[in-house]
Amino acid sequence: MNLDRISEQLGKPSDGKASKIPPVELWDPPYCGEIDIKIKANGDWFYNNSIFKRLPLVKLFASVIKKEAEDYFLVTPVEKVKITVEQAPFVLTQWQWQDAEQTIMTVRTNVEDEFILNEDHPLSIDEQGDLMVTVRRNLKAKVHRNVFYQWADIAKEVETTKGTELMFTSANCNFSLGSI
Repeated sequence: MNLDRISEQLGKPSDGKASKIPPVELWDPPYCGEIDIKIKANGDWFYNNSIFKRLPLVKLFASVIKKEAEDYFLVTPVEKVKITVEQAPFVLTQWQWQDAEQTIMTVRTNVEDEFILNEDHPLSIDEQGDLMVTVRRNLKAKVHRNVFYQWADIAKEVETTKGTELMFTSANCNFSLGSI
């Protein structure tokens, strides 16, 4: 298994634009071993210890990541190869208010996935205390430190059953940055 073969199986859109996310949850190809791809905690992708320099290639592979139990795989309709993910496959790097009333927040990942922070894409705190956002399926994005500090600036102190928490709202959902 190599990168060229995976790229060939996935194909590339003829117009050069990103295609819709493939339905990898419907694919159950045979396991074909491991490939030396590692996604670092900062979102950088490496193959054989060399960083991926082309974002379109990273986006292509990011579109076919599948998580099963605690393992990550790149999946095509005919093959499934295991990869290494240090923390999360994505990093949430940007956000903005979608509306003037500041009630709906749009967020964006390092691979240009963009979505509304809401009940389908919730914010949570992992076992290490890092903020994570569900991107799609059971795949998460680690919230970049700059985004965390910006959110901390807009959050309000709210008394909850857990004590005083820093909270903000998007799409009628309350999100906690943690207890203070």
